[in-house]
Formats: sequence, structure tokens, C-alpha cells
Amino acid sequence: MQWTLVVPLKPLARAKSRLSDTAADGLRPGLALAFAQDTVAAALACPVVRDVAVVTDDALAGRELAALGALIVPDEPGGGLNPALAHGAAAVRAARPESAVAALNADLPALRPLELARVLDEATQFPRAFLPDAAAIGTTLLAATAGRELLPAFGTDSRARHRTSGAVELSLTDVDSVRQDVDTGDDLRAALALGVGPQTAAAAARLLIKGQ
Repeated sequence: MQWTLVVPLKPLARAKSRLSDTAADGLRPGLALAFAQDTVAAALACPVVRDVAVVTDDALAGRELAALGALIVPDEPGGGLNPALAHGAAAVRAARPESAVAALNADLPALRPLELARVLDEATQFPRAFLPDAAAIGTTLLAATAGRELLPAFGTDSRARHRTSGAVELSLTDVDSVRQDVDTGDDLRAALALGVGPQTAAAAARLLIKGQ
């Protein structure tokens, strides 16, 4: 099964506010863009991913991610994360009604294509399935096979919310790169320990230089 991934990305100026303890305000937009670039590049390199649709109204992010090969979908609802994901999934299925669709966080800078493939292959066994994040509280991926609605419930305690919605929790091991999203300085350090993509590595290096 080939998947289309829907990746939501808020305007860079408002992204990653919880990294304020690690990065100055002027550096956070660059980090957020770097995370998204490495996430999208790894997703597009995944053998079971047909394409990636990024839902964003940020002009710079749109240009940079389109250059990687992503489809850019304007965030027309402007109503937050879950409406953006529902809008992106609807845009994908307007073109390909029978497409398998998965929502993927934009802040997975250590993402490895083959680990993502393992998760998506496992998800094909269920109408809807999700992968909890490294903290075991949130969600980094929510998948819906052909003919099934995505029904995203991201946000606070999304692991419990997705489970309550009827999505099956995937219990794979050795897919840490798909679980490790980055919201805090500790998350960033954990992602760096896993091994991040080139854009995040460069942005993190600039962060370290700035802090010296």
C-alpha cells in the first residue's frame, strides 16, 4: 500500500514556543523550518510513501518544502491543528478518493525512512491506527486506510483521545525516530542523540555557536 502523508505546519514565527528555554526567539523559526525540512525529506524517501502534502500558510516554509517535492495545501480553515489535518486529508482525497492517508508531525528531525515504512506497513492492518510519541502521551502519526476518515484528535493527551476514537494503538519497537517529536530542549537533545537530518544538524550547530 502506498500512502499520502499530511504534515501540518503553523506559521514559523509562532512555531515551537516551548523551545524558548533553549533557543532565542530569533532562532526558533529556523529550527522549526529545519525540523520540517528533515521530516519531509525523510518521509519522501520512504518506500511506501507516494507523496507528502504540507498544510501551511507560511510562505517561506511553503517554498522550501515544495522545493523538496512536497505538495503545499493552504491552511484555508485557519482553525488549528485538527481542522488543518482534516482539510489536508480532504484535499488529498479530492484528487485520489481511495488514497490511504496518514497525518505526520512536522517535528520529527531524526525520522528514518525505513522505520516510517515499518509503522505504515503495520497500519495497513487496521482501518485507523496511531503511533504514540516518545513521551507516551501524544501522537506522532495517525493513519487511515482507503475509505476511512482520518478523524484527527491531536492536542493535549492525544494518545488517549485517539484510542477513545477507535484508532488502534501501534505497539512497534525500534521505531524511535518516528516517535521522537521535538517540543522542548530535552526533546531536541533526545533527537540529536538519535541522529538528526542535515538541516536540523546545521540549525542546532548555529544554536550552539550563538549560545557560546
